[in-house]
Amino acid sequence: MEPVSEAAEREARSRLNTLVAITVALLATFMGVCKIKDDNIVQAMQQAQADRVDHWSYYQAKVVREEVARAAADQMRAQASAPAPAAAALRATAARYDSLADAEATKKQAVREQAEGDQKTYDSLNYRDDQFDLADAMAALAISLLAITSLTQKRWLYWVALVPTGVAVLMGLAGLLGWHIHSDALARLLS
Repeated sequence: MEPVSEAAEREARSRLNTLVAITVALLATFMGVCKIKDDNIVQAMQQAQADRVDHWSYYQAKVVREEVARAAADQMRAQASAPAPAAAALRATAARYDSLADAEATKKQAVREQAEGDQKTYDSLNYRDDQFDLADAMAALAISLLAITSLTQKRWLYWVALVPTGVAVLMGLAGLLGWHIHSDALARLLS
């Protein structure tokens, strides 16, 4: 038979290891759910970035079309000093180019607003991505501390490991539920 103190010590170790195992399992499961959402956010960020580039490219094309139309109109007006029948045709062509340039200017503004909206979407998604990144970092720290707890059997270290665990869960929930909790300093450090 074992002395009572050894049996009690073994029981305490077993309980601590059980706590560590349950905490790691719950944290890993939660982080798996967060990872799925984070991956979807990253895909949406990539789409927003592609849309932004497309819209700015389209905006530049509108700028060029507007400038070409304005130049053509100016050229037609400059040539309007020709004889009367030709001058009327040149003025009509100049008016058509002016109209085209005005239409391009209007479309250009709409495309610019789309591109700026794409940037806002990207920034909003990036904010949430940062939350998941911080949750991942804190979960990795917590799991490392929990592993050391299991090896050293230091109960106080388990309680220390719960601090980054709590931060990981908080930031993961913030990302999942759209809460406005964000550490700009940590996000800059981790990006």
